[in-house]
Amino acid sequence: MKSLDSLGVLQTFVQVADTLSFVETGRLQGVSASAVGKAIARLEQQLGVRLFHRSTRSVALTAEGQLFLARCRRALDELELAEAELTDPSGEPRGTLRVSLPLASSLLLPVLSDFMQAYPQVRLDLDFDDRLVDVIEEGFDAVLRVGEPGDSRLSARRIGTFRRCLVASPGYLARKGTPREPADLLLHDCLHYRFPTSGKLEVWPTPPEVEIPIAMVCNDVDTRVCFAQRGRGIAYVPEHAVRAALASGELVPVLEEYAKVCGTFYLLWPSGRHMLPKLRAFVDFVGERLL
Repeated sequence: MKSLDSLGVLQTFVQVADTLSFVETGRLQGVSASAVGKAIARLEQQLGVRLFHRSTRSVALTAEGQLFLARCRRALDELELAEAELTDPSGEPRGTLRVSLPLASSLLLPVLSDFMQAYPQVRLDLDFDDRLVDVIEEGFDAVLRVGEPGDSRLSARRIGTFRRCLVASPGYLARKGTPREPADLLLHDCLHYRFPTSGKLEVWPTPPEVEIPIAMVCNDVDTRVCFAQRGRGIAYVPEHAVRAALASGELVPVLEEYAKVCGTFYLLWPSGRHMLPKLRAFVDFVGERLL
């Protein structure tokens, strides 16, 4: 393939990976779905691998496609940086910014909305997932994570803290009683969180000898909040996820003197590379508003 042809095909490949649709990619590019399909087929033939699983109803990346996607994103980012430096000496933030965030990101959503208003030339591509993504291999510009960063390939900035709390509905407590000390939880229905990456249950703020009963396990916050509001048990959740429910009285805190554990948000991005203006603006904007 000629180099200029290759660039166009790579951009088409990334767009198909983003939309998971030949039809939608064709619409965005002003060509037919058949033309998109032929371009991808030529790319696969050139590389000698299949990049997408295709069926009559769906398109999905293969493992090789996911690896190639990360490399393509980095190459296109470098091209975007070079173009920006040559055509826009002011360094105005622009382009697509891919950010991975945990599912429980309600604390950050207003900040993201404000960022869109402040930087209209930056297109946010937000991926909400509690799994531990590989920022570099999966081609993200930045990732928001809870807890101390442990990847030496990434730069990190501490951007804020949050409290966790134990909550239940007034109706549930009227029916089952209000726990006064951690050992009382042995008589209660407890709604647990399982970490998607490790499969382990989140540790509650109780002594090790208190083995917390398990009434339900899931891997997101909204389910536990909903179940707690409907009187299914006690949940251990980030305070910002239940702030409205606590204010309205739908949920009430329990064992407050024991549940004083705080979590820390970190913003991570690939180190060792020149920061694109869009990423620098994002890191500064989020950091200033959450600290």
